[in-house]
Amino acid sequence: MLVRVIDAPNHGWSFATARELARFGACEVNGVPGVEHAVGARGTLCGISARHTTRYLHLFVPDALQSCRRCRQEAEEAPTQPCVQERLHSRVLDSAQGATRDELLAALRMGANVRLWINGRSTDLAKFYAQLDELTDGAGPAAEAFSAAATIGLANVEHDRWRFLVVLPEDGGSPIVARGQRDLH
Repeated sequence: MLVRVIDAPNHGWSFATARELARFGACEVNGVPGVEHAVGARGTLCGISARHTTRYLHLFVPDALQSCRRCRQEAEEAPTQPCVQERLHSRVLDSAQGATRDELLAALRMGANVRLWINGRSTDLAKFYAQLDELTDGAGPAAEAFSAAATIGLANVEHDRWRFLVVLPEDGGSPIVARGQRDLH
């Protein structure tokens, strides 16, 4: 007999256990090819000024063969960062109070699956990712938020039988939480 597991509970999950390693951009020191360094706001983690480096469009990988040993050590000792669920939880706290918001906050605290979190043109996000016609709670305010801004953020969260939509205005406005039944087939 085949059984489909949708959201298997993970009782050991918490924001504290799900924290992520700090991430840094990668760079090379000009004139010294072959060694990648971790770069922060002012320069490399090993102390080289940013003006002497060329940054890359990928992240520093501490355990890669070409990684600077000192940058590797500094990156591994850097404080961890909040996971995606914790970051979204912090944003949703600013939304209007209500049952849907409270259920989403509880789901995020249990490690709900954040399927998508993107920013972009409101019309495109509404058309391709929001699935407004499938929402049963909060669809109206979500649709209004998409039509009121040129660009916006959107997060889709799946938990139990629900798909939550979080609309994140880029103007600093309060997030809007909506939900609809999730297709479990």
